[in-house]
Parts: sequence; structure tokens; C-alpha cells
Amino acid sequence: MIRFKPERLQEIFSSFQGQKIIVVGDLMLDEYLRGKVNRLSPEAPVPIIEIERETHHFGGAANVSFNLKTLGCQPVTIGLIGDDRAGKILKNLLEENGMSTEGIVTHPELPTIVKTRIIGDNQHIARVDREKIRYEDSEIAAKLMERFDALIDRAEAVILEDYNKGVLSVDLIRHVVQQANRQNKIITVDPKFYNFLEFKNVTVFKPNLRETAHALARPIETDDDVRLAGLELREKLQAKSVLITRGSRGMSLIEDNGDVNHIPTRTRKVADVSGAGDTVISTLTAALTGGASLKEAATIANFAAGLVCEEVGIVPVEKDRLLRVIQENGLKSHA
Repeated sequence: MIRFKPERLQEIFSSFQGQKIIVVGDLMLDEYLRGKVNRLSPEAPVPIIEIERETHHFGGAANVSFNLKTLGCQPVTIGLIGDDRAGKILKNLLEENGMSTEGIVTHPELPTIVKTRIIGDNQHIARVDREKIRYEDSEIAAKLMERFDALIDRAEAVILEDYNKGVLSVDLIRHVVQQANRQNKIITVDPKFYNFLEFKNVTVFKPNLRETAHALARPIETDDDVRLAGLELREKLQAKSVLITRGSRGMSLIEDNGDVNHIPTRTRKVADVSGAGDTVISTLTAALTGGASLKEAATIANFAAGLVCEEVGIVPVEKDRLLRVIQENGLKSHA
């Protein structure tokens, strides 16, 4: 594992402050309805929840943008919302937190993606999803490309955040990667199952273990399995590096020179893994814009994932807390 000199760590964190990073992907609104359960319904054997509180939070690619913001970067979010209440709430959340909305496209026929979690007496009773997936829509893709082209000059890096909800079509993926590479921008990818092998020629391709095993159609269990899988993915995608996240076993970085580094988890006590992938891709990309090497960036991202996994619910990584934890645990020898 990388060990940092104090001045090197400070240099990286100081350098990524204020960096503009574009996030392209599936925007979602997380809605929580919380209340009390006093009785069962006479209509069916289900609890009646008297809602006392309704809250809204960033979901999907919007949560990646929020993580970048709390790290001190300037995220520019490109994605799709509907002309509906949820879309207005999500846009307002971005604006209230000082984030740009100039890359967001509003579609009159598609709903904003909403995940509604119903909590009764602190128990998760149900989740209701509202979405309409439409991948091959050339009109939507063209509008998103137009927004991206207008914004790419001002950015240092691009994150492609895929949740298989329809925004990242093949045409959009290829266009974004081509335009970003033309301007020598950092490109990082958090993929899902669909279009998994379309993300070619990027800086870092970051799948998890399950996604990797699915794409390569074989079980991946040992460190050597991970190494071979990462090398194969890097070759197929012509990526500069592949970072495979492995849950409780940390992550593995495979670079274009053939170096493979297995980075053990930094989580002291796992409370909730929700949002850990968003934290990894945002922290990794921020660190790269701050001049970190791939190994340094992956190590910093690993610390960040450990922090958010100790919290219940989806929480963003806080810059000062992350810096403090690395200072306490990762400053034993130079990087």
C-alpha cells in the first residue's frame, strides 16, 4: 500500500481544490418517507405508515457530483431529468449546494428517476422505483452531446457514471470519450452490465468484482483471478488502467505497464456499503486532477470508501475528515 509523505498528501489535496470535473450519467433522486406504524391495514396484511417526514437526497450520478463538491472540486453534471416535481427538486438540490445545472437536459416525456424508500418505526418497509429506460434515443443523445461539447474545454476530467438507466448510450459514450481524449482530459468510468465493453481508451475503468465476472463469463475469486481478469479487461478496452473494487477485500489496480497492486480495505467496521462506488470514482478522479499517480489516487479512494462504509445510508466523503484519516494511518513512509 502507498504511504504518503505529509507534504505530498497536502500537495495532492491542495491541487484538486476547485478543479472542474464533468459527470455524465444517470441522475436520480433518492426520496425517504419516514413515519410511525400504529396498525395493520384492513385491506391487506401490511402496515399503515403515518408519514411524518419527507426528505430528498442525491442519487446516481448526482451523488457522484455531490461527493466531488464535498471534496472541494467544482462538478458539472450532465444528465437527464423529467419535466416533473422530482426533476425540479433534484435541480434545486444541485443549485442549493452550489453545483452547476447547465449540463442538465429536461425531457417532457421521460420521468425523473426516483427511488422512494418507505421507513416505518426505523424499519425499511418498501422501496418504490419510478423510471422509464430508453437507450437508443438519438434526439436525447444529441442534446447531451451538445451540452458536453459546450463544457469540456473548462474541465480537467470526465467521469462516466452508468447505472443502466438509459443515458449512457453507445453513441454518447463514444462521443464523450473521443472528445475528451482529443483534449487530453482524464477519463474515469464506473460501468454497469449493459455496454460494459464500450468504454474504450479511458484513463481508469472501475468495475466491481460482480460486474467483471459477469462480463468475462467466469468466476473470479483469488488474487490471481483478479489479476488475470484485470489484464484481460485492460487489453480489451485499451484502458490506461483498470481498478476492480472487491468489497471487503479492498480493490486491485492493474496498470498499462503490467503492474498489479492489491489494496486492502480500510474499513474498520462496515455499517453500510451504499454509495461506496460513487465515493471511489469521485475521490479517485479528484486525486488524479490533483496530480496523484494512479497508485496514489487508488489509495486515497480506498481510504474514502472505508470512511463512507462506516456510516449508515448514502453519505458523501468530506475532504477534511478524509485528509485527517489518511494523515493518521497513511504517513509512515514516502509514496
